[in-house]
Amino acid sequence: MQTIKYFRFSPLLKLLLAFLVIAGFTACEEDKTQNLEARNWSLTWSDEFDGAAGQGIDATKWTYDIGTGDNGWGNQELQYYTDEAENVSLDGDGNLVITARREAFGGSPFTSARIKTQDLFEQTYGRFEARMKTPYGPGMWPAFWLLGANIDEVNWPQCGEIDVMELRGQQPDKIAGSVHGPGYSGGNAITSDFTLENSRFDQEYHLFAIEWGEDYINYFVDDFLFNRITPEDVTGEWVFDQPFFMILNLAVGGNYVGFPTSQTPFPQTIVVDYIRVYQEQN
Repeated sequence: MQTIKYFRFSPLLKLLLAFLVIAGFTACEEDKTQNLEARNWSLTWSDEFDGAAGQGIDATKWTYDIGTGDNGWGNQELQYYTDEAENVSLDGDGNLVITARREAFGGSPFTSARIKTQDLFEQTYGRFEARMKTPYGPGMWPAFWLLGANIDEVNWPQCGEIDVMELRGQQPDKIAGSVHGPGYSGGNAITSDFTLENSRFDQEYHLFAIEWGEDYINYFVDDFLFNRITPEDVTGEWVFDQPFFMILNLAVGGNYVGFPTSQTPFPQTIVVDYIRVYQEQN
């Protein structure tokens, strides 16, 4: 008769084996998500923000949105967007600085800035990236995002919106990458978060990017892929097959973040090293 031997594992060894299995599975999943097809990118647009301290934005590349938070974009924001150097200018060290200040202006209790490439630069598909440091504190809402260039004809959200990154100041270690479109806008956006370990986005520069093609939008932080959105993921029409322009802004308050508190320090800044756009070459 054959003798069958049974092996007994200690609880500690069982725990170790379980950890190795889970770690191996996680590593395989991460490798799988990072295993992207190599692409040949060609630079089509950039702003390195070189210039003297106090200099304004390049008028051949950017224009301003001026007004209150409810002047065309809603969200119950509290700032007044200006084109003043105190709110948006170069720092002389190769950076663009957008500054939110606690000051009464135009009927609003705060000032800040919002700049865009509308009617100056638009592109369908490609890689869009910004290297920057964010603000922090309750009520701060920095964002780097894209809007469909046909917004004046079809309005939002039919034009589509791609949020490369946005951050709630009360959670300075976490950003979100999202899309908005018909049937999935506002609180129903298709979105995913990325959280830093043992750090915050206001403490050092990070690279935020999307790579956008005909049937996908990939989201990256420091070239780590953390989100992919495809036509199958959205709950309405896929409208990301047309030219989009870029927007960079720092809002104060609003539906997404809530409102500043007495613990929110001012002034607050977005510091941008560069913004670059690429097109894939076949």
